[in-house]
Amino acid sequence: MKILVTGGAGFIGSHLCEKLAAQGHDVASLDNYFNGSEKNHVKGVKYIKGETKDIKEHIKEAPDMIYHLGEYSRVLTSFEDINLVWRLNIIGTLGVLEFCRKNKTRLLYAGSSTKFGDSIGGRTESPYAWSKANNTELVNNYGRWFNLPYVITYFYNVYGGREITDGKYATLIGIFTRKHKNKEPLSVVKPGTQRRAFTYIDDIVDGLVLAGAKGAGDGYCIGSEKTYSVMEIAKLFGGEIKMLPEKKGDRMSSTIDLSKMNELGWSAKHSVEDYIKSVTQN
Repeated sequence: MKILVTGGAGFIGSHLCEKLAAQGHDVASLDNYFNGSEKNHVKGVKYIKGETKDIKEHIKEAPDMIYHLGEYSRVLTSFEDINLVWRLNIIGTLGVLEFCRKNKTRLLYAGSSTKFGDSIGGRTESPYAWSKANNTELVNNYGRWFNLPYVITYFYNVYGGREITDGKYATLIGIFTRKHKNKEPLSVVKPGTQRRAFTYIDDIVDGLVLAGAKGAGDGYCIGSEKTYSVMEIAKLFGGEIKMLPEKKGDRMSSTIDLSKMNELGWSAKHSVEDYIKSVTQN
């Protein structure tokens, strides 16, 4: 199968490209390298530099399927990057949807679990959350309006190899891993009781491939069934903990409905506790 992965040079996208190429698919990546890196390139994948809003200029031969992961993907920094959020998420995803509509290409859209926040207002808690929730609605509508074949998945706090460990776009586990190695205090945003379903990258990729092949429609949540508070994760790493002031847009919890992924035969196989032990003992 001919497959395009947007954001294929990023953390999750590079692992997905690697898996799909290993399965024998003809895989290409379209990435603007905002967070992606050439260090994440893997063998057997064609890499194209460009933005999704310009997809029709970069992709001349339509693929059978697009895994659309290439969007802005941070909650707290989205307040200061709102123009970038609009360009990458709103305009970029419209470009991908139009490309899929005109070429009859199947689409897997990576939604955001932020829409399942503490209340119905979870989708409006940040520019990032709003953009993703609106894109999810738009993808569903393209399915209804134009019979676009699609599936929407939701990730939950992904961790593992190639995650960003430094800078304002770093992941929580990535930051804690770096600070633990450097013997620095671990920074926990108050109150520290925010709960997350930390999910290993291999489990995420397995779920994406399965949903891409067999899923249809919305609601495919790919996450660990067990949740941990940020403070619990910090204590698993050990060492000094430094509390930071509360931050706007930082939800206390999110719901996760694994029923659709379970129906496909998927469940998370890895434990964040085991991962942290492997990091701290090496």
